[in-house]
Amino acid sequence: MRLNEIRDNEGAHYKSKRLGRGHGSGKGKTSGKGVKGQHARSGVALAGFEGGQMPLYRRMPKRGFTNLFAKSWEIINLGRLQKAIDDKRLAASGTINAEVLKAAGLIRNKGDGVRLLGKGEISHKITIEVAGASKSAIAAVEKAGGSVVVTAPAVETAA
Repeated sequence: MRLNEIRDNEGAHYKSKRLGRGHGSGKGKTSGKGVKGQHARSGVALAGFEGGQMPLYRRMPKRGFTNLFAKSWEIINLGRLQKAIDDKRLAASGTINAEVLKAAGLIRNKGDGVRLLGKGEISHKITIEVAGASKSAIAAVEKAGGSVVVTAPAVETAA
């Protein structure tokens, strides 16, 4: 077999329809586009246009908004920390912070900070530095003999 002998399987490739090559071909003159108008031209963009009727995306009610000041936290659970320590991806000794978690592949990027949540169990004594932590996560880490350092300022609620 040579490179110039390689062919597609029979019927695997259809020949393209040749448009505008005489009325005997069935696709002559207007090339199957009908007569004049927007659809006969190139670059037709009618997505969402309903012939002058109010389009569906404008008839539907709008709800909610996007808070421009919302924080995007990277969330880590105790169970994932424990699994990473067991798999030797994370050292229990030393301080665990966002850079260590990223290097271990537990978070993608730092974002506005890392938040520790209490889902799962932790059995190693660890010191973890995070921007926020739930009360249950702090209690579980302290029960195992470790400590949680929260770097973000506490949010004060109005009385």
